[in-house]
Amino acid sequence: MEKPHSKSPKANTRKPKASKKKVLLRILVLFKKALILFFASSIGFTILYRYVDPFFTPLMVIRTVQQVFHGDNIRLKNTWVDLEEMSMFMPKAALAAEDQKFFQHNGFDFEAIGKAFERNQKSKKLRGGSTISQQTAKNVFLWSGCSWLRKGLETYFTVLIEFFWPKKRILEVYLNVIEMGSGIYGAEAASQYYYHKSCRKLTKSQAAAIASVFPLPLKWDPRKPSARLSKKQAWIKRQIDGVEISE
Repeated sequence: MEKPHSKSPKANTRKPKASKKKVLLRILVLFKKALILFFASSIGFTILYRYVDPFFTPLMVIRTVQQVFHGDNIRLKNTWVDLEEMSMFMPKAALAAEDQKFFQHNGFDFEAIGKAFERNQKSKKLRGGSTISQQTAKNVFLWSGCSWLRKGLETYFTVLIEFFWPKKRILEVYLNVIEMGSGIYGAEAASQYYYHKSCRKLTKSQAAAIASVFPLPLKWDPRKPSARLSKKQAWIKRQIDGVEISE
């Protein structure tokens, strides 16, 4: 009776190598598909939001989850108002406070970024040099934080919105989704909450006060400013007269 032939050592070593190669190829294919899906969806949503107003943002979802987790009452106030319907002082105050070169740059103010970098080297408190375009990209598509991944994605989405959106659209979206207090998003919600009036009727002083809290909206209250915040509000108010909304 013949004994069955045993497999050679070479045959035994080939199978694991072949299976590892297949797994690697599958991972590469999945990664490629994920990249294609990411680029296609990100470009698609960017084009969509040029014409359709964003009805929620990742930050709104995150803040709502945090409220639920802490057992707080859910607060999410956000009412869309077109740029042309706002008091002219509101967009001018935002530009004066955050990005006076908004209509001159293509999404990035490298001079401001350089100055922010120098300040951060000397101070323990980190300060950004982000433009309104960068802030809009973050507010609409991303989450808060300082990781390299988020900053890289912010740069990518900034390029997209600068390419697909007119400048006025960027400013309009910015003023409608930016966080302006706990559960308060956009100029209209902030105006109603702080001053009990529509942002169509904001005075220069009120618009400057709202814009002054943009960097720390959960900490600062435009109605109860510290001495430092009062100086900032007065400075923004003076700058408003020199701001032009072009395009």
